[in-house]
This record gives sequence, structure tokens and C-alpha cells, in this order.
Amino acid sequence: MANFKPSAVIGRLPEHYFRALKEKVADYRSRGIDIIDLSSGNPDQLTPEHIVHSLKEAADRPENHGYPPFYGKKSTLEAVAAFYKREYDVDLDPETEIAVFHGSSTGIMGIAQTLLGTGDVLLTANPAYPPYNAAAALAGAEVHAIPVYEKDGFLPDYRTVPEEIVRRVKLLLLNYPNNPTGAVATRTFFEQSIALAAEHHFPVVNDFAYGAFGFDGHKPISLLQIPGGKEYGVEINTLSKTYNMAGWRFGFAVGNASVITALKLYHTHAYSTIFGAVQDAAADALLGPQGNVKQLTGCYERRRDSLVSKLRSIGWDVSAPKGTFFAWFKVPAGYRSREFAEKLLEEAHVAVAPGEGFGSQGDSYVRIGLVNSEEQLLEAAERIAKTGIFHRSAVQSSEGSRRG
Repeated sequence: MANFKPSAVIGRLPEHYFRALKEKVADYRSRGIDIIDLSSGNPDQLTPEHIVHSLKEAADRPENHGYPPFYGKKSTLEAVAAFYKREYDVDLDPETEIAVFHGSSTGIMGIAQTLLGTGDVLLTANPAYPPYNAAAALAGAEVHAIPVYEKDGFLPDYRTVPEEIVRRVKLLLLNYPNNPTGAVATRTFFEQSIALAAEHHFPVVNDFAYGAFGFDGHKPISLLQIPGGKEYGVEINTLSKTYNMAGWRFGFAVGNASVITALKLYHTHAYSTIFGAVQDAAADALLGPQGNVKQLTGCYERRRDSLVSKLRSIGWDVSAPKGTFFAWFKVPAGYRSREFAEKLLEEAHVAVAPGEGFGSQGDSYVRIGLVNSEEQLLEAAERIAKTGIFHRSAVQSSEGSRRG
């Protein structure tokens, strides 16, 4: 068979981080080993019944058997606008300030394509969701990732960015509530982000995929709620997490009209249109009863609390995430993230995501998904306890203290 050389663009792309994790889990399972997979972020709950019913009804409508409008159905765009008004008291023009596409990943890649070019800089955090680097690579841009720290709430300090880098920034890409850290943005931080964007004239994009999930009574704020938010900001959202619609592939972006216009043009050329029945069901999800969202948030919070409590009881000193459905746990002393993850997989048969895959700042952490049942999470903790890792870690710490 002939072997053809891929383009330079493909050559710039890294291996897909999550595919590699899945392959490793599949390899263990193929050998009959029972693995509890906490490495992924695939929601385990069902799509609410009324949304599924809406899709079935919409699929029968003849109007949905042909090509839908390039920029989305008017009713769907209006539903997004109504959602933002209800949830965040933000007014949006459905025609000029909203774009719809096949899931938030498509929007992230599209935003990078429409705003970045060779020699430009994408400014983001370290650690960060791995596809942000791929998005920059596809556009031929560079990435400057600001190290973030637990003591600062995993929020970037823009004062650390060299002036020569700031001058080349064409896009600031944020993600709050944050994957992988579970951090949430403060109003002050978003105000600082908008101020930086205004000073240097570049757009701010907030990946708001986990916007529904804030814990301890906290509702995550939208970037567009900040004064100047619509002038300099765009927010990308998805129904995958909020309504357990990961396989439906529907997302949207809202905000600055010039960015939205460019994104819509790119999407029509690169991805064409979204199945009309999915758009109708998405509109019903956004406009319909929201009780399921509240219940889902409560479910993730209970799982967080149970897991954190159990892990602390076995000697793992972990911090509770403030949002999302991920936990970002520091590995014990003497380990790096990959080494620790491999040990858990081999000895406990528990899969976690090594933090190094999210950036160099993640190498002392692992990410654990809360998208498994409470029973599975507690079973995973029991398995980890039986390895004796944290008993040994406590002994080592005690010996170190005596030596000191």
C-alpha cells in the first residue's frame, strides 16, 4: 500500500491525550482486568427524557430532512439568547452575537483558526485543557501558558507575562470553571482579563463548558456579565455537560459580533450545518425545565464530598474542587504524575489522568472524574488504600520531619 506524507499542519499536532488514556484502559480490560476508569469526563447520567422525546419528534418533521440554515435555525439562536438572559441577565442579538456548531471543541478550534496566524501568540494557563495547544498548532501560532498555582485559586497572574509576549497576543483563552483544576473564576479576575484585553486590543474567550457546575452554593459567573464583556469577550458553551448530551454534538459561542461573524463563516466552510432535529431538541433543552441541571449539580457535589472525605481518611491530603465534574489532586511526595498514575493502574486497577498531560504545572497532580457512581468512587478509594501508598507516604514524611 502506498504511504503518503501528511501535511506540515498534521505534523504539528500532538498525539491526542485522551485517546492514549482510553487505549491504555482498554488494554488492561482486554486482559480481563477490572479497571475503574476515573480518567475521563464522559457524563454517566442519561439525557433528560423530555429532551430525548423532543429529538424523536423533531426527527419526524419534514423540514428537518433537508439542509438547515447555514448559521443555525432562528428558533435555536433565539433559545440561546433566552438562556443567557435567564441565567446571566445578558442580552444577546440572535443574528449577530450567537454562533452554533458541533460541540464546544469545534468552537475552540474554529476560534483559533479565525483569530490566529503564524507568529501570533495564544495566551492561556498552565495547566490547561490539551486541545488548546492543538488549536494553536493548527493555526500556526505559538502558545504562552501562564503557570497557575493552588494558592492563587489556579487563576493566572497577568503581571508575570513579559511585555514582548503581550504585544504579540491575539487571543486570551480561559476556561472557568476549569478543567482540570476544578477552579472557578472570581469577578475580579474576569475584570482584570477584560482590562488586559482592552489595553492591548485582543479578544478574551472563556470556555464555559462547565458553567452549570458550581458547588457549595456558588453559581459560576459568565465573562459576559462583566462590564466590557461583550465588547472584548466571547464565551463558548456546550450542552454536553449541562444536559448530559455529550454524543449529540451541539455547542454555541456568544459575544463580540466581529468574532462571531468570523466564526460563523469558518464553520460553514469547515463543518457545514447542524442537523435540524438536534437544533430543535437543543432549543427545548435550553428553554425547558431546568430541574435536571440542579439535580445533576447536586449529584456531582455529593460525589465530590464522598470521594474527598474517603481519600482524606486513608491519608491522601486532597483539596475539594469548587466546580466542574473533575477533581485535581496532588500526588504524594516522591511521585510525579505519570509514575503515580501508572502505579494506581497497575496496583489498584484504578485509572486516573496524569496531570503532566495538561502542562508542566500539572506534573504533581492527577485529574479524577466525578462521572462515576458514588459506589465506584468509594471502591476506587478502597483499592488505592490497599496499595499502602499513603501509609508509606506518611511514614516517609514522619522520618523526614525527624531528620529535620
